[in-house]
Amino acid sequence: MNPMHRSAAVAVVGLLVAGVAHAEEAGGLTWTAPKEWAVQGERPMRVVTYGVPAAKGDAEGGEVAVFYFGAGQGGGVEANVQRWVKQFQRADGTSAEKDAKTKQEKVGGLPVTTVDVKGTYNGGGPMMGPASPKPGFRLLGAIVEGPEGAVFFKFTGPEKTVSGAEKTFRKLLESTKKK
Repeated sequence: MNPMHRSAAVAVVGLLVAGVAHAEEAGGLTWTAPKEWAVQGERPMRVVTYGVPAAKGDAEGGEVAVFYFGAGQGGGVEANVQRWVKQFQRADGTSAEKDAKTKQEKVGGLPVTTVDVKGTYNGGGPMMGPASPKPGFRLLGAIVEGPEGAVFFKFTGPEKTVSGAEKTFRKLLESTKKK
């Protein structure tokens, strides 16, 4: 292995180990996850994944995936918002883009961009969504711009489950602060 590839591999392994060892910190940020959310097993590219209990009547729960790729990595904020929105369609098969809500704000002094979109969740390819389309789903996303790069919080699940845990997700975002 050439030295450049070796050092990149070591950096990736270091990020993965750091993500596993400190599941509630990344990119120079820390946060507090709700106790009722279960930490799921390791997954590629993720710092941590939380399982959110299903709302009454929903066949499955939701998940909050947290991603951190490093300073200047993972693409720009707007590109990620658009990627998330494009993972959804309206019931008639058209784009859910016109229905998506985005907002830029400060949370704890940190720049945060949020997105809220619902419809049929198609995902965005391997490891980025469901194996088959899921109608009646919702995504709440937040991109928090930390001192060492953006940290991406992506909450997906059945509409009722996501709506029922929306305030809890907001509390998680509000708990985010610089290390």
